[in-house]
Amino acid sequence: MRFIITAQSDPANRSAEQTDEFDADLFKAYMRFNEEMHTAGVLVASEGLNPAAQGARIAVADGKRYVVDGPFAESKELVGGFYIIEVASLDEAIGWALRAPCGLGTDDVLEVRQLTGSDDLPADLLQLIEEAAPTWSADTWQSRSREAR
Repeated sequence: MRFIITAQSDPANRSAEQTDEFDADLFKAYMRFNEEMHTAGVLVASEGLNPAAQGARIAVADGKRYVVDGPFAESKELVGGFYIIEVASLDEAIGWALRAPCGLGTDDVLEVRQLTGSDDLPADLLQLIEEAAPTWSADTWQSRSREAR
């Protein structure tokens, strides 16, 4: 099973003594955690996200997409980064999240959510996916089911 662990700041946790100075030791702790997950064979991807000012929000109205204001740097629920891991259960994913370092201020809250896999979809929907996106589905769904065996 694949899970995404997203990291967000919690403004209520921002203490007066917390600084915005770069902490090399803390940064190395995050990298060691990535290395630990990689070595364990569970890490699929891990990235931090650039500040919201370098992004955009796209909405939909009347069936068409358009650009809207945002995202905003002062938003309290911006995602600061993510891990995608492949583990046997939600409990194992939670276990990894509990071991993650903290202290950057952009990862006070970690949310663990299971990603949809081919085993989660009915056969008729998988058939539609394969018809509409044959190369993508072969690379995505079929390779994952081979890995699971």
